[in-house]
Amino acid sequence: MAEALDPAVSPEIDRLAQEVLREACDRRLSLATAESCTGGLLASLLTDLPGVSHAFERGFVVYTPEAKHEMLGVPTTVIDNDGVVSERCARAMAEGAIAHSKAEVAVSITGFAEGGPGQPAGLVHFACARHGSPTLHRKETFGDVGRAEVRLKALKTALELLREQIAPRRSATVSPNAA
Repeated sequence: MAEALDPAVSPEIDRLAQEVLREACDRRLSLATAESCTGGLLASLLTDLPGVSHAFERGFVVYTPEAKHEMLGVPTTVIDNDGVVSERCARAMAEGAIAHSKAEVAVSITGFAEGGPGQPAGLVHFACARHGSPTLHRKETFGDVGRAEVRLKALKTALELLREQIAPRRSATVSPNAA
């Protein structure tokens, strides 16, 4: 059980995180995260599981557009034209995490935990990159369920994408790199 995040993290998310880390360890893959609206919550979870956390290589918390550009190399044209909560930005974040780390697999999370003008509450884009594989993308609309609930739901989705990118190929929807 994830000690520091217990009881906030559900047993389902805990099991999924353990599964992802075990699979990464078995395949000798290192992982990275690029997080915006989750603020490092996924990195915290992945480093909180004893015996398998060594699969985690590093995490990037990139809350501002400037951080996304400076730390991950997200092109300013993507930020200006598509916005920081978009498919292209999520893909660029995941691919940037691979480029700026020693990880073989990286997942990104960027979204609106709360609503505002032009910012639909609960809209989150995810991407998962792996050396030699197409970058996966998923868009979720969790709705106006509250900041904490959006962040926890985002953990589950990001872990599912990691599992999909790490595990043997299944019938997955793969879209070509757009960033």
